[in-house]
Amino acid sequence: MCTASCSKFVAIPLYVLAAVSIICNIILFFPDFETEYTESGNITEEVKYMGGLIGGGILVVIPAIHIHLTSANNCCANRCGMFLSIGFAAVGVVGALYSLCVAAVGLNDGPWCLFKNGTQDVWGRPFKGSNESYLTDTDKWTECLIPENVVEFNLGLFSTLLVAACIELILCAIQMVNGLFGCICGTCTGKEP
Repeated sequence: MCTASCSKFVAIPLYVLAAVSIICNIILFFPDFETEYTESGNITEEVKYMGGLIGGGILVVIPAIHIHLTSANNCCANRCGMFLSIGFAAVGVVGALYSLCVAAVGLNDGPWCLFKNGTQDVWGRPFKGSNESYLTDTDKWTECLIPENVVEFNLGLFSTLLVAACIELILCAIQMVNGLFGCICGTCTGKEP
């Protein structure tokens, strides 16, 4: 496979993964698909860090555009374009790492919800700092009273962000190696198969 074809193979999934990351991050702002929790500030800090929107989204889609252009015959499919794709892919790696870290912390600390603390109901993170993981003990999920099913909501979306970030990280790392080969050996565009 020539380096230009590999660039197209890397760029197209990056577009999809960036879109998934952006959508997941936006949905995380609306637990139980209601706006009242965001308006009152009752969402997790990791949602506000916008790892999926900024890291897995914007910082990945911009490199994806350049990486995709390196597969086009008349644009950046040359040694210079492949050299630049190494830098753009490195930006994608940084974005994917940011998204990965934010999603991992969001999963580890659990959702922000209304729960019983002794005799009174309080807003907070009942699973944060707990010795036992709430991820494997589904009986603990009922501790969150409001928003309804917030544990499953956060678990599904942060897990999706985590997986998307891992795949983005791998694809951007592949493009860094591909860009190095394209810079040294050329892109093989215009050559006979």
